[in-house]
Amino acid sequence: YRSSGRPEVIHALERLIDTAAHTLGMDPLALRRMNLIASDKMPYLNPLGVVYDSGDYTKSMDRALELSDWSGFEGRRVEADARGRKRGIGFANYVESSIGAPRERVELRVFPEGRVEAIAGTQPTGQSQETTFAQVVADLLGISPDKVDVVLWDTDIVRAGGGSHSGRSMRHAGTAFCLAAEALIGCGKRIVEQVLGVDPDSVRYVDGRFESGGDTLDWFELASRASQIKLPKDLSSGLHVTVDNEMHTPVFPNGCAVCEVEVDPQTGFTEICRYVAVDDVGRVINPQIVDGQTHGSIAQGVGQALWERCVVDEASGQPLTGSLMDYPIPRADELPTFITDVNEVLSPTNPLGVKSAGEGPTTPALAVVINAIVNALRDLGVEDIEIP
Repeated sequence: YRSSGRPEVIHALERLIDTAAHTLGMDPLALRRMNLIASDKMPYLNPLGVVYDSGDYTKSMDRALELSDWSGFEGRRVEADARGRKRGIGFANYVESSIGAPRERVELRVFPEGRVEAIAGTQPTGQSQETTFAQVVADLLGISPDKVDVVLWDTDIVRAGGGSHSGRSMRHAGTAFCLAAEALIGCGKRIVEQVLGVDPDSVRYVDGRFESGGDTLDWFELASRASQIKLPKDLSSGLHVTVDNEMHTPVFPNGCAVCEVEVDPQTGFTEICRYVAVDDVGRVINPQIVDGQTHGSIAQGVGQALWERCVVDEASGQPLTGSLMDYPIPRADELPTFITDVNEVLSPTNPLGVKSAGEGPTTPALAVVINAIVNALRDLGVEDIEIP
């Protein structure tokens, strides 16, 4: 599979696979399995010269079929028929690309008062980066996350960075924080030399503490001691580093979805009864946040598949869907409780092994919803449903 990262590309591809399987008298799942890239082929160079960094597509597919109780669907179809409803099930795989602006800047500063300031040039728009960045920095420095103050937005402080788009933030900022932590440890060792008057080669750093001979100092003790002496000019800012980094290598989040719908054959009203998503976002920093992003991402894709149509008056060019009273985005009562899981395959392209979360689950949503509707109505001669 290849993708530009747009759901419409996967929609066309996955609809084609379902249609081809029906035309050839094949199981759509079997046709998909024939075309999956095996995990032992990763990294995989595709015909367009793009390298997929990592993934286990078969495992994701197997997990989604298990969570959806795919094998029990026929029983649910029969039960729906008895109620006068047409029930259908759909499946879709996806792989998308994530790259974004290549440059990112971060800063780390340790204060004697027991706080670490982490400044990043990307910012959240609801993704809770304040939480995940703090987790990463805390883990890198061997301290508690509640001691990390993440500073974003303020352009008097945040002077450079790539911004939040294209699923780039954790990959780029996380990589820069890894480099900054390494630089900060080096800075700390030199300050220990000044504070304790020891040979720099005697200083060791282990799990958030600097050791030399019988002396040990944690980050905040070291910052306090450093504030009491005159440091060399190149260390005058204390435990403070700024790191700029560029990454130009894309990563490829991937996964799959299963959707079940019921259609009222008299009215065409469609209800989504079940929805399962399995996504490989690389390393998961915070499972709860990733799951929340997955929910929102699914809702956006389902909305595009079923309801979100822009209507423009042909005579005047005036948009008629000018507000959310006219333009129907999904509401909570129109969606089921999602069943989600992650297939965590680390990316070799960055030190944290992250890929991207948040955008991926939108990608198969268009196809999986329409595949389910067509599956429900195929015996009535329906072979395709156009999305809005």
